[in-house]
Amino acid sequence: MGLVMSLPPLPAIRCFEAAARHLSFTRAAEELGMTQAAVSYQIRVLEERLGPLFLRRARGVELTQAGRQLAPAISEAFATLRAAFEDLNQSVEGVLNISAVNTLGSNWLVPRIGAFQLAHPGIAVRLEVTGRLTDFAREEIDVGIRVGAGEWPGLVSHWLMNMRYTPMLSPRLLDRAGRLEAPADLLSLPLIEASDPWWLDWFTAAGVPDPDLDGRGDIRLGTQHLAANAALGGQGVAILSPEFYSEEIAEGRLVQPFPLIMTSSASYWLVYPHARRQSPKIRAFRDWLLEVVARDVGPERIAGTGSPPC
Repeated sequence: MGLVMSLPPLPAIRCFEAAARHLSFTRAAEELGMTQAAVSYQIRVLEERLGPLFLRRARGVELTQAGRQLAPAISEAFATLRAAFEDLNQSVEGVLNISAVNTLGSNWLVPRIGAFQLAHPGIAVRLEVTGRLTDFAREEIDVGIRVGAGEWPGLVSHWLMNMRYTPMLSPRLLDRAGRLEAPADLLSLPLIEASDPWWLDWFTAAGVPDPDLDGRGDIRLGTQHLAANAALGGQGVAILSPEFYSEEIAEGRLVQPFPLIMTSSASYWLVYPHARRQSPKIRAFRDWLLEVVARDVGPERIAGTGSPPC
């Protein structure tokens, strides 16, 4: 078996390819962002292994026979590499992977995401709706929508909207219950997720300081989306975010019996890795989403990046 020659250092090959294409060390240095001395050094490294590749003339350089033999193959190899990276970049930039928390993803983002795809037909969207916190370092996720205070190491955060909540129920359940005169009247009805801290906060703000929620039979569903479905089915009163159920309220499928709406200390945020902030598809989605939030959420959204409302 013959000996296998190891490849010369890649920087030396790169400098040779540029210098052979331009027949100029100076122009090769300009293209590569190097000094002419650095290009000359890298080519000498190559020539120490292969012999002379350039003839140095007073008015420039010429390729030797060995240089002329080597240049086309190296240029073709670099062209293949450039094409491979361009194809990969187009493929990566052509798919936007989004991870969104359950209710916002299902009830607010899904009905609107088609508008983003119409505006950006070259970007396919893959949406994962989950309550799990995305690990950007280990998963193929480009952007996420999270709940919190907006401070996650290594991530850019854009504030989207407050988390707001108020009781809602179906007209069918309301008819069975009769007229609700005061917030305390809700305690005569089944409460969905009665152990949710939002209930206690809402009753306290509504003037019912001791609603005795601990002893109630609790319908536990785990997500606001499922709680809303139970409320729509007349199973009880759910505490929901009105922004996500405006259509159901407008159509009369859900009723908000009292005007009091509470605001949580946590908010919804768009996040993505700081290192990917210049990605065209991420920038396109960010600009589109912030515009839609400003339009659809209205006065609840205060303009600004990375700053929650006061």
